Amino acid sequence: MKVIIRDGQSFESSMRKFKKKIIDSGLLDELRERQSYEKPTITRKIAKARAKSRWKKQLRSQELPKKMY
Repeated sequence: MKVIIRDGQSFESSMRKFKKKIIDSGLLDELRERQSYEKPTITRKIAKARAKSRWKKQLRSQELPKKMY
């Protein structure tokens, strides 16, 4: 991954661009996954829990507001 710094461009903006490229490529996620081993059953459990929470969030967004009287 490379980010070219042009004249007048600050180091901070270049670092932001670099971080954005790393995150978009998925390299950071892969690195975090490889730091420690997770059993396949735990991975499935976590995925199922995340799906469940997404489903609950979707249901909450479709509810009618409570009556305030």
